Amino acid sequence: RSLADFARLVETMDQHGASFVSVTQQFNTTSSMGRLTLNILLSFAQFERELSSERIRDKIAASRKRGMWMGGRPPLGYDVKDRELVINDAEAALVKKVFTRFLSLGSTLLLMEEINAEGHHTKSWMTQTGRFREGRPFDKAVLYKMLNNRTYLGEAVHKGQSYPGRHKAIIDQPIWDDVHSIFAKNASQRRNNTRSSTPAPLKGLLQCESCGRAMTPTHTRRHGRLYRYYICMGAIRKGAKSCPVRSVPAAQIEGLVLDQVRGLIRA
Repeated sequence: RSLADFARLVETMDQHGASFVSVTQQFNTTSSMGRLTLNILLSFAQFERELSSERIRDKIAASRKRGMWMGGRPPLGYDVKDRELVINDAEAALVKKVFTRFLSLGSTLLLMEEINAEGHHTKSWMTQTGRFREGRPFDKAVLYKMLNNRTYLGEAVHKGQSYPGRHKAIIDQPIWDDVHSIFAKNASQRRNNTRSSTPAPLKGLLQCESCGRAMTPTHTRRHGRLYRYYICMGAIRKGAKSCPVRSVPAAQIEGLVLDQVRGLIRA
């Protein structure tokens, strides 16, 4: 149901001296009339597919505007019953703890370490096809997504727009506002950080030997002196204990790479 795919298919068959012939209908790509007929029929097929897709998108958008749950993995703190989100009391208590502890700690990394040390996991749930999806330990990305999930305010979100949901809220607006004031403060501090002006020629090029994740530049200051490092993204997301490499001195690794480049140039 795509004219572009059909054109590429016909071109490939022409290159190999082959053609498409239908034994039940008058389709034959060896003739101009046969290709015209197929193009006309495929145009209508593509139009029908795109029209169906638009109707589905419009239906989903209209349902979200009415605050309905449209499927997928339910957020931690809720279960799905009769296509509605209902509060899971045990999980809701954990959600509240995540928000309140973040207010005290001010760090998703410290919060992740505390939550995982207590043995908590992300949402375990059963799909509509009967497949069980087991939860896993928290990482910074999961916690950040939770702390920015407006579902916990009793809202339904579609393409960045929030609408009143049919489910009950777990988090009150004042707590939500306090959490996001911390995010705004942290973002302001990061913008004022001198990291962007610190040279990092290997940014986007280094990978952790242990876990294969990318390594990103960072730095710290001690007694007025700047120390630069490249740190594993796995260590950033899951804590320093999760990666044996963790970080490498920037000057040392950059010097080794530079020596190799100079050797290649001389050769």
